[in-house]
Amino acid sequence: MSTSELACTYAALILHDDGIEISAENISKLVKTANVNVESYWPSLFAKLCEKKNIDDLIMNVGAGGCGVARPVTTAAPTASQSVSIPEEKKNEMEVIKEESEDDMIIGLFD
Repeated sequence: MSTSELACTYAALILHDDGIEISAENISKLVKTANVNVESYWPSLFAKLCEKKNIDDLIMNVGAGGCGVARPVTTAAPTASQSVSIPEEKKNEMEVIKEESEDDMIIGLFD
């Protein structure tokens, strides 16, 4: 990632965090204030990107995608009328794992 891209990314995040409109003008002002030289097209590209996206969603899903690989759409969480049941054998496995990890922690304290 180039310096120009990083500067515009940080500027957009700062503007979002402060609740200021993410526009090409505001990104340019912030980048100039930081004494970073960017090509004139970067602020407008970032502003256009940000106006079509929910920045909070982008921040919360950092690293969710990767390498341009399409990820399957996840299904929605079950509604109140639907119930999720864990098979009995899975419950037993989870209890055994939990007990083992607690034992490991206790032993680790006295090593």
